[in-house]
Amino acid sequence: MTNDPPPSDVAKLVQGSVRRHVLVQTAPMIVALIASTSVGILDAYFVGQLGPDALAAIGFVFPVHIALLSLGVGVMVGINSCVARALGAHEHAVAEQRAVQGLIFGALLGVGLSVLLLVGQRALFRALNADGAALELVIEYMFPYALGFTPLILSMSLNGVLRGQGEAVKSSTILIVVAAMNLVLDPVLIAGWGPFPAFGVAGAAYATVTAFGLAAAVGFGLVQSGDVKIRASRVFEGDLVQGMLSLARVGAPAAFSNSVNPIGLTILTGLLATHGSVVVGAFGAAARVQNVVIVPLLALSSSIGPIVGQNWGAGAFDRARSAWRFSVALCVGYGLVAAMLLVLFRTSLAQVFTDAQAVASEIEGYILLAAWGFAGFGVLIVTNGALNAIDKASTGLAVSVGRVFAVMVPLSLVGSALVGSHGVYAAILAANLVGAGVAFVFGHRALDVSA
Repeated sequence: MTNDPPPSDVAKLVQGSVRRHVLVQTAPMIVALIASTSVGILDAYFVGQLGPDALAAIGFVFPVHIALLSLGVGVMVGINSCVARALGAHEHAVAEQRAVQGLIFGALLGVGLSVLLLVGQRALFRALNADGAALELVIEYMFPYALGFTPLILSMSLNGVLRGQGEAVKSSTILIVVAAMNLVLDPVLIAGWGPFPAFGVAGAAYATVTAFGLAAAVGFGLVQSGDVKIRASRVFEGDLVQGMLSLARVGAPAAFSNSVNPIGLTILTGLLATHGSVVVGAFGAAARVQNVVIVPLLALSSSIGPIVGQNWGAGAFDRARSAWRFSVALCVGYGLVAAMLLVLFRTSLAQVFTDAQAVASEIEGYILLAAWGFAGFGVLIVTNGALNAIDKASTGLAVSVGRVFAVMVPLSLVGSALVGSHGVYAAILAANLVGAGVAFVFGHRALDVSA
């Protein structure tokens, strides 16, 4: 313990204005996430030039990609929570133990998922009603994606180490590296520029896995330059089993909580596929617009973890609650303004993706209905972030599961049967509003009673 940095050097978020910490931690994440989510827009644009089957293929891949990313998010959140609470409690050695143990767990998870994807990809997408040319294009994409999935998970694990310390700028750098590499490689590998052949849909996957490989290397360097380092000697210090359980207690429910929504969207994609490939393509394109718009909400959900975690570990419960409440208010205000702007400019947004009137109309229909639920989605994910930080991830999981499987999926089935695809979009809106209300009640009780 004698070589540990002084507590004041590593627990940076337990003093000073809570609101300022929320804004300072969120701002660089907004920049990074805008860059990161723009990759999806870029993919959709270049792949869209290949034709409707290619766009439909990306539509099938998108929810599966998000579901897999959610598992990586679970690892990242587990590391983030454990590191933040340990630093808040002035336990620097424990923070480093959790960091290296989390990295090992992330590597094992990445390899396991790669094998599962390679073996089961065709059966998975057939179950989602992908067939014909669209299915073959999906397989073209998924093969390189599966091979490169491990560095993706590793980069997210390293991100968790940085986030737990409140290193928002360093954490954001990892995402910016991913976006910058995709920006360069997407047009080169999809369309075939210069000496490079055109890989088509598969080119988007090659660009993604290459970017995450570089991001993992950069992330490792950033972690080693900070206060909480990856040290092999920390692996077996203390109780290794207890350490892994601490990570899993937060990471496992957080992973499922983050994957529940994409799983629901995957089910909805299969449901929408019964209305034709035009609807699937439009849904995928609209989801990419949504992912750009909700970036500030995602950034808030990322920044709330280290702030609440460090203060909770330090016993500063009032500060933890104040950070959550301020973040919820920001979600509501931003979400409503964003919805009004989206509805106002929905026609222009739809025309960015396609000249086909049928596809554009579907995109507009989605925006008109679903946009009003973005604020509610923000409240949900910010509350889940706070619950994860105080080791109550199972509560967030219960709310997420109820939102999707008790509200969104049943209402989508009914809505699809009665009014078609627009009934599904209305169900998404209802799920976000109900989920926000329930999440707020549970968050209020957890953050108040636990003190």
